[in-house]
Formats: sequence, C-alpha cells, structure tokens
Amino acid sequence: MSLVKKSKMTEKKAAANRRNQNLCNGPVVDERRERIRAALRRFGYDVQAEEMAMRALGEDPADFQELLEALWEEWNPSGGLQEGVVIRLARAMWLANRADRMQEGCALRQAQDVSSGRQDRLHAQMMRLRITADSLRLLVQSVAREHYVTTPADLEKMKNLHQEGVVEEMAEVALVLFYQLQAPGTGEDGLDPYEKARRMVAQAKEIFGIGMTSAFPPPSNLTPDSRQLEEDRHDADAVDEEDDQRYPHITAAEWEARERPRQLLENILTRQVETCEAQRKALVKESVKGPSPYERAAEIAPTHPNARVMRRMQDSNLREVRRLTNLLLRIKRYECQMLALEKTAALHDVLETKGG
Repeated sequence: MSLVKKSKMTEKKAAANRRNQNLCNGPVVDERRERIRAALRRFGYDVQAEEMAMRALGEDPADFQELLEALWEEWNPSGGLQEGVVIRLARAMWLANRADRMQEGCALRQAQDVSSGRQDRLHAQMMRLRITADSLRLLVQSVAREHYVTTPADLEKMKNLHQEGVVEEMAEVALVLFYQLQAPGTGEDGLDPYEKARRMVAQAKEIFGIGMTSAFPPPSNLTPDSRQLEEDRHDADAVDEEDDQRYPHITAAEWEARERPRQLLENILTRQVETCEAQRKALVKESVKGPSPYERAAEIAPTHPNARVMRRMQDSNLREVRRLTNLLLRIKRYECQMLALEKTAALHDVLETKGG
C-alpha cells in the first residue's frame, strides 16, 4: 500500500491540462499534417479526387483524415517506406470499415423489405385462419345434430381442409370419422342410393319446371331475431324428420352406436376451432408487438447474392491490415536494431580513442 497521497483530478485541473496540451501540441499537429499531405502527394494520391469519391459514397473525408493522423501519431513513420506503409494501413482499415457498411446496408435493405410485407403476410394468415374457423364452425353445427349422417358437402369440405394442411394431424382422424358416419351402402362418391335418387328427381323437376312452388311467407308479426330463430328451429326439426325418413333401415341400436363417434367428431372440430382462434389472436399480438431480436436476425440472414463476395472483401482487407502491421513492426524492430548497432559502434570508437 502506497503511503504517498494521490492528488485528485478536478474539473479545473482537467481543463487546465487540456489548454496546456493544445498550446504544446499545436505546432506539432500542424507539422504532422503537412508531412501527411506531402507524403500523400509523393505516393500519387489525389486528395481532392479521394474526397469527392468518399462524399459520393456517403463518407466523410474528415473521418479518414482523422484515422490517418491517429495512425501517423501512433507509428511516427520516418522515411518514405514507413510513410507509404502507414498510408496503406489507413486505407486498408478504411476499406474494411466500408465492407462492414456494405453488409450492414444490405441487411438494412432486406429488413426494410421484410417489414414492408410483414403486415400483409400476417393479415393474410389471419384471414386464412378466420375462414378455416368459419368452415369448421359450419361442420360443428352440422355434426351437432342427434341423428347425423355424413353429407357429400361436409365430406368435401373436410377433404379440402385436409389437403390445405390447415387442421394438420387431427384432420386425418376427423376424415376417418366422417367416413365412419356415412350412411350404410354409401358409394365411393359419398352418395347413398336414396341421395342419388333424390338428386335425380330434383334435377328432373328443375328441367321440366314442376314442383317449383314458393315457400309460405313467415308471419309478419315476428321480429327479425325471433323470425330467424323460428326458421332455424323449423329447419332443425325438418332435418331430423328427414333423417328419420331417409334412413329407415338404421335401427335405434345403430343410431346409438353412431352417437359416440359423432360426439368425438364434434369435440375434435370444436377443438380445432379454438386452436384457429388462438393462433389468430397470437398473430394479432405479433403484428402489434413486432418481431423479436431473434426473428429479426433470422430475417436479415445473409441471403444476398453478393454476400459471400462482400465477406471476402472484408476478410481481404483485414488480412491486409495484419500484413501491413507486421511489416511496420519488423521495420521498427530493424530500425531499433540498427540504432543499437550504431550506438555500439560509436561507443566502441570512443573507447578505442581513449585507449589509444
């Protein structure tokens, strides 16, 4: 532990030190800048052309000049070789920084392109989930009937959802249950003989214009809501009666055996509706919150065609910086060795003179 009390640096002392440093280093800095300008002219660099090129690339020539002055002060080159190497070192470091800016610029442009299409992509996904949820709700309403028999429309709708890959794993299970709940004797086209006959009769009536009577109008004293409920209740009763009349060969025991797969199918479809709604809400939150840093990093992955070329440029400039630094170190080491030899030789001559 030191027994000498250290003096504290105050703001007043720091300001005085800065003023003294400026007074002491003013002529030295001016002289250094003149040496740099002279060295640049000797090595064939057009300062004005370089500044115009840098400004055209969005760079500040003053920053390069500051870098060159810092390296000049650090290495303190003596002689044309060292001055040229320091200038090359400054340019190599500047080009390495430029390669960094090129890669960052491409990443920024790519991020902006992704951000511009992000909202549209999320909106399309949300609309797709909403449409899927609506289709599943219609299937749930259809399957929820007590005596349900798979209709060709429901089967076709489930096939389309399965092909689109929206419902994923449970689609195969639901499709198997739909096939299981078909009417006995149903063919590969999904139509039972009674359904085929009914459709043929309907087509014949439509062709010859028979049986096209209009339905009875609803009572005028019903409100729109009660009218809709009355129509739904009437349709449900009609469907149940129609099912009982269309499938008289299905016994009560068979209807009871079909109830368990029907309930399982209804639960599966209801669960898929909830899953679609949860995914849609998650997408809404994502669109509001924006991408996380990891998602942004994945989006700006170097997929540019010239990404590898820019990386090679950066590596090449860094290797150039390493080579020039090693060269300067060797030159400085050789210079120190030569100075040491000269001092040794001068000391030897002095000793010989005194001894003689």
